[in-house]
Amino acid sequence: MLSQQTLQRYREMTSGERLQMTLRMIDENLPYLAMGRPEVVERRFQLLKRENDLRNAGILTGIARDGFQG
Repeated sequence: MLSQQTLQRYREMTSGERLQMTLRMIDENLPYLAMGRPEVVERRFQLLKRENDLRNAGILTGIARDGFQG
């Protein structure tokens, strides 16, 4: 879990700053994600997709329950 200070810094970022941070993290981590035997890389990306799908489902469940607050 993230510290309250880290969460507060994220909340204070603009959308552009969060996007820049995300793209930088992708650039920095992609070589490591793609490293290894093809079947290992495939499993790694399948896991990332499952985790992303679960996060998206949670977000959609929250929106359906509470309505969109954007």
